[in-house]
Amino acid sequence: MQPGFSFIKNNIQLRAPEPEDINLLFEWENDPSIWELSNALIPVSRHTIEQFIQDSRLDIYQTKQFRYMIDLAISKGKETIGTIDLFDFDPFHKRVGVGILIKDLSQRRMGYASDALSILIDYCFQVLDLHQVYCNISDDNKASLDLFQKFGFIVTGEKKDWSQNHGKWKNEFLLQLINPH
Repeated sequence: MQPGFSFIKNNIQLRAPEPEDINLLFEWENDPSIWELSNALIPVSRHTIEQFIQDSRLDIYQTKQFRYMIDLAISKGKETIGTIDLFDFDPFHKRVGVGILIKDLSQRRMGYASDALSILIDYCFQVLDLHQVYCNISDDNKASLDLFQKFGFIVTGEKKDWSQNHGKWKNEFLLQLINPH
């Protein structure tokens, strides 16, 4: 680990998934209200989630992806409030995609996603030594667009009629953050 890097910022900590997270991830992955965000169309089995957590012991260089649990420090310990994912890891071209979920609507717009994203960007640039991080965001997801642009992500492309939800087509933006060093 690089000096000065931490998986903790303010009240937020990123950590690897544990077997205790199976029920929570099973609930979240099978909630149709968030399928649009994750481009999911079908439920996920408990076995698949168990296998995913078992595979989380593997290195990102092997799996090309990794999910971190987002924990919020509270007076009684911690509460897991979301996930932040690295996907399509490409060590040759030194880039990775990122996606984030704060599950409970009441915990959104409170700075938690911002702290988690800050930690992850530092990890990608300081530890993984990546050249860029990117994300894909639906054009109607203003909160996510604002979050990523706050960190310097720039819209570099627009995919027209990229996804549909309830018969309506939506455009999706590609945003990139190039490592400044």
